[in-house]
Amino acid sequence: MTVLDLKSGSLSLRVSSKGGLVLGFWKETRSESVPLLRPAPSVEADALSSACYPLVPFGNRVRDNSFVFDGAEYRFEPNTDWDKHYLHGEGWQSDWTIDRQADDMVEMSFAHRGGNTPYVYRASQRFALDASGLTMTLTVENRGDKAMPFGLGWHPYFPMTLRTTLQARSQTFWTEVEGWLPGERTDIPADLDFSQPAGLPHRWVNNGFEGWDGKATIAWPKRRTALTLEADPIFKHAFVFVSDTGFDPSFKRDYFCFEPMTHLADGHHLADLGDLKVLAPNESLSGSVRLRPEAI
Repeated sequence: MTVLDLKSGSLSLRVSSKGGLVLGFWKETRSESVPLLRPAPSVEADALSSACYPLVPFGNRVRDNSFVFDGAEYRFEPNTDWDKHYLHGEGWQSDWTIDRQADDMVEMSFAHRGGNTPYVYRASQRFALDASGLTMTLTVENRGDKAMPFGLGWHPYFPMTLRTTLQARSQTFWTEVEGWLPGERTDIPADLDFSQPAGLPHRWVNNGFEGWDGKATIAWPKRRTALTLEADPIFKHAFVFVSDTGFDPSFKRDYFCFEPMTHLADGHHLADLGDLKVLAPNESLSGSVRLRPEAI
């Protein structure tokens, strides 16, 4: 495992080759170091206690751990001991290789073949700091011998204080059913309408938002700071997660997740693949997300 600290101006970033994780992202002010992502508790943190982790070769779950594509049936095996589904791909659980690094940039990659998934691929990430913010780029290349549907995403954890707000415009909403799976497409509930800045509801939230416009703003008035997230057009969807003590007894309502994704959860079972991208052998899919802090 390699842990690297990047810096540019007042911004600093810590990343780990274990899981391709972000362990923290901060902005230094005259009086304090403001966390822009939830800091990991230690450099040994796993993905679930990190600041952000990658979703590759796609994010979320596939119903029944199986799907049919191009006349062939494919199956997955669970990759955690607490979820019966294969979850979020391999990136968050793999050892990445540091390919290139500088004071303000790092590139890392890993290759996957076989195991609990039919996917064969190479993934890479690039983290680049400049004076205005952080750009994260994720790429996946189909290294298998058949075309397959791929997707990309990130699972960032954002600090949540009493007056934290989220603004992110989407078109429709997906309910949740048993097994943490998507249910049906419907109108966005009033307490999850983030078309204007709004606080996160005091309840369990684990839902996909379809037709996201690629922009989000998280504001922490107590810290006089906001963070603007801008994603490439391929990130058409997002997932919002707010935990509860039933799922996590240690949850202190101190974080939430807003996850940019190129596709819908369980897209493998949707007629249009939920915006998963079919990659022929040796084809690639790539996209970037930019995080830019500002004073408020």
